[in-house]
Amino acid sequence: MTLTPEYHDPTQLGSKVAGYELPLLIGLDIDGVLSPLVDHADDARLLDGIADVLARLLAADDVSVAAVSGRAVSSMRTFGLPPAMRLVGSHGMEEDGRPFESLDDAERARLDQLIELADAAAVAGGDGAWVEHKQASVAVHIREADEALGTAALSALAIATQGINGTSTKAGSNVLELFTRHASKGSAVERLRTESGSRTAMFVGDDLTDEEAFAALGEADVSIKVGPAPTMAQFRLAAPEDVLEFLRALANCLCEPA
Repeated sequence: MTLTPEYHDPTQLGSKVAGYELPLLIGLDIDGVLSPLVDHADDARLLDGIADVLARLLAADDVSVAAVSGRAVSSMRTFGLPPAMRLVGSHGMEEDGRPFESLDDAERARLDQLIELADAAAVAGGDGAWVEHKQASVAVHIREADEALGTAALSALAIATQGINGTSTKAGSNVLELFTRHASKGSAVERLRTESGSRTAMFVGDDLTDEEAFAALGEADVSIKVGPAPTMAQFRLAAPEDVLEFLRALANCLCEPA
């Protein structure tokens, strides 16, 4: 990963992306992209105006829009995203409207082990550390915990999970998620591109796990990092407010006047 040196003007970037080949797939993370980051995930809300501009893009010809998040689909539904928008959750393991592939006995046993380790890590992280449960994974969040205690707890948890065969982990911003089966935002974006028949795929993300989606895109696609962290993305925006302006400019070029 590299550090893209400058932030891009969101209006100019929206106009630029509007010139890419159609059909266009627009993939978007939620937290830190469509919603400002907050201390506790349950307090997150869409930035004002985001839902309206997404609805405009969904009405455009040759445009598909999907939210691809680490959140469970049940959590994604609470944001009030437009009904026509595809919701892909748990890093690609879930999609709204599609049945979830049930865990087999080995996966269930593995998840039970991971939950036990996650619960212990949350205790070690002290006040403010908490555990999020999903269908095939479990995540420990430390954004509200003491920094030293929380960081040490996640480091110890990452080491402990190495002894459980078939387990993988994903580190994010103040969170470590433990998986009992493979999941990747990159694979999710590739599937969405195929199913939508898109010639150009775009993904906008802010977290370390979003780099998997960026890596799945080609030179003719569009990858946009939100925030200052090192990235392999082609472009960079400063904050969700800039994402809103970018999407608004893109909609103004691709859609009928509001």
